[in-house]
Amino acid sequence: MARLTGGDPSLLRRINSAVVLYALRDTGEATLTHLVQITGLSRPTVEGVVEGLTETGLVREAPAAEGGTRRQGRPARRFRFHAEAGHLLGIEIGPHRVAAVLSDLNGSAAGSAVREVPETASAEERLERVRAVVADLLRRAGVARGSLRAVGVGSPGIVEADGTVRLCTALPGWTELPLGERLQRSFSCPVLVENDANAAAVAEHWKGAGAGSDDIVFVLAGLSPGAGSLIGGRLHRGYGGAAGEIGALHLLGREATPEQVLSPTGEPLPPLDEAAVTRVFAQARGGDERARQAVERYIRRLVHDVAALVLALDPELVVVGGWAAGLDGVLDPLRRELARYCLRPPRVELSVLGEAAVSTGALRLALDHVEEQLFAVERTVTARR
Repeated sequence: MARLTGGDPSLLRRINSAVVLYALRDTGEATLTHLVQITGLSRPTVEGVVEGLTETGLVREAPAAEGGTRRQGRPARRFRFHAEAGHLLGIEIGPHRVAAVLSDLNGSAAGSAVREVPETASAEERLERVRAVVADLLRRAGVARGSLRAVGVGSPGIVEADGTVRLCTALPGWTELPLGERLQRSFSCPVLVENDANAAAVAEHWKGAGAGSDDIVFVLAGLSPGAGSLIGGRLHRGYGGAAGEIGALHLLGREATPEQVLSPTGEPLPPLDEAAVTRVFAQARGGDERARQAVERYIRRLVHDVAALVLALDPELVVVGGWAAGLDGVLDPLRRELARYCLRPPRVELSVLGEAAVSTGALRLALDHVEEQLFAVERTVTARR
């Protein structure tokens, strides 16, 4: 710090601002005296930082507390982090729907919106639906677009650091789409794009079944499942962003395609037809023998896919989400079979967040970015190395 003091006073000011702002967010409200105590900075430094943060709108003076015993003289001024000074947006782009969730700078929800989209929609149609959902959400929440500090996006496919979707079989026209660049045209703030299963894993770690666990595998179940992993509390994307693509294991050539595995008729199911998948599970519950066999094949495939990750990563917890969440008969077989295949079976739980997992994780992506900028946080869950 001594080197910074002499060599780069502007950097030192930014560090001091981050320290004070973080302290205010952590404590809720604080007097100048309290801020001096918890930051270790001098009073003149704290006073100058609070004045500057107040001018930017990130800090506000808290109203004097009412009631209680009044002391003689003027009460000490109290300050708070002004979380309403900006907003964050999390967006899910899926085969059948587009969803968005809005929050303040603390990550507290301020509204959400969902719109259906045909599975056959072109990339342009899907992007237009995203814009419509965002515009509707901002209008209903009374939030100006210029108030947005960061936008997180969860999308199927292998996503590179610049937001380009390198490969995607789930959405028409999505492969090689510069998604981050396309969406950036609609916003004046940073747009951060993440794989949907990765985003869901982050969400479950933040507010769901994985809260308190730093080694997690999230399985986004479907005909071709994907997975997101947290290792040591950090999102693991792999070298090229393809970590967790367990739906490609059948390409080893030893098994049928996912669309054939869950078909009770011998005819492959449509790859993106979730309604057809749901019907097969319903028929199995109703006693249809061919459907029951199809479901058993699917569960065996899912167990093998998940076991490959569990053996490699040794997670504490496996969270199952996607359309499989809520369907009877998935969880117990997973637990039972993973106990057979894995040297140390993990806990297996259903997603707590359900359909909101991807958009919630996208919001966390935006929140992590803002925390890095405002609070000088170095090791966020979603930070790229």
